[in-house]
Amino acid sequence: SPPNHVIPPPEEIYVYSPLGTAFKVTGSDHSSKNPSIITIFAIWNTMMGTSILSIPWGIKQAGFTLGILILISMGLLMLYCCYVVLKSPKAIPYIDTSEWEFPDVCKYYFGKFGQWSSLVFSMVSLIGAMVVYWVLMSNFLYNSGQFIYSYVHNMSMSESHFGTNSSDKVICPYRNMDPKSNSSLSALLLLLSDSGDNATYVDSFHYWWNKTNTIPFYLIALLLPLLCFRSASFFARFTFLGTFSVLYLIFLVTYKAIQLGFHLEFHWFEPTQFYVPELKQLFPQLTGILTLAFFIHNCIITLMKNNKHQENNVRDLSVAYLLVGLTYLYVGVLIFAAFPAPPLYKECIEPNFLDNFPSSDVMVFVARAFLLFQMITVYPLLGYLVRVQMMGQIFGNHYPSFFHVLTLNILIVGAGVLMAKIYPNIGSIIR
Repeated sequence: SPPNHVIPPPEEIYVYSPLGTAFKVTGSDHSSKNPSIITIFAIWNTMMGTSILSIPWGIKQAGFTLGILILISMGLLMLYCCYVVLKSPKAIPYIDTSEWEFPDVCKYYFGKFGQWSSLVFSMVSLIGAMVVYWVLMSNFLYNSGQFIYSYVHNMSMSESHFGTNSSDKVICPYRNMDPKSNSSLSALLLLLSDSGDNATYVDSFHYWWNKTNTIPFYLIALLLPLLCFRSASFFARFTFLGTFSVLYLIFLVTYKAIQLGFHLEFHWFEPTQFYVPELKQLFPQLTGILTLAFFIHNCIITLMKNNKHQENNVRDLSVAYLLVGLTYLYVGVLIFAAFPAPPLYKECIEPNFLDNFPSSDVMVFVARAFLLFQMITVYPLLGYLVRVQMMGQIFGNHYPSFFHVLTLNILIVGAGVLMAKIYPNIGSIIR
């Protein structure tokens, strides 16, 4: 997926745009440099994003064996492309390119067309990320609200979805249901009480707390005002949460895999009742996810400028890609392998694998809450980058007027709300 785009070094905070420009939010010393270990984890933190939630689904779409091979191959291909981008300024003769960014390189080779093309594709990447964030925030807020509501009212919960009966329950939301319906994406509360008043009360709650009909609109009241802030410095200070969220996800995946065990059978070309073949024709869906999952190309020049030892740039970039690839491989393989088939089907793996766990799961609730708060702080930063790039290119001013900024933000938010209501499938959106 597109990255967080925000790296807070020890002495200063920068916002890194996929267009290749670093905007200084706060700080003082332009000459501060980071050692290799900081650079490597900065790239890792920047590249890791929402795509990690879709990797198991992508492996299911491609087949287990082919999915692993594609993940490794795409990682190597994206690393090579990133290496070419990193070396591109130094390949230009007779010109001092030490201060150049990615758009400058595009302009040198392709003229104005290259410069504007880099802007357009970067906007597609950024706005696409914001749409995915809105869908995910609606998902996380809905399930977190369900968990809190049932806990506060001391309600017993059972799942209306087909799922396992073990203590670590796994569900299959789409089985015999319409994928676009609200009930197909999350668990419903079923009161173990015969009280008609209580049942009516719960029905009223679900009417106003609906994943596709109400939650995407509730987020507008919170996020639209935040998008209009002139400065992004306040939100940049929370970007460290991205690292904690990913680390907690890795812990959660490891714990669930230990509890569930591995469930694998190898069928190379034909599916069985519970398993998918090792090679599937839908593999392009995984390649689409991975092109964004490994995407950092437009800001890699800026990131590497802060590396203390410039001679180690290629090595540090390679190590960072290795860490990202291993993280994706670890999460994708463990979730796919541990998914309990039988009694469920591997086809039940969701584009957001957290949807395969019920709202009542405490550990998954913590993961959703972590990710929700992280996305609420990162979303205004992405909007800030869109505004700075678009308004700067068109009007020559990052904040031409409140009306201009509000209009742009309404269009971006409207796209997110529309997608969260009509087609909340992050796997298809990302690819």
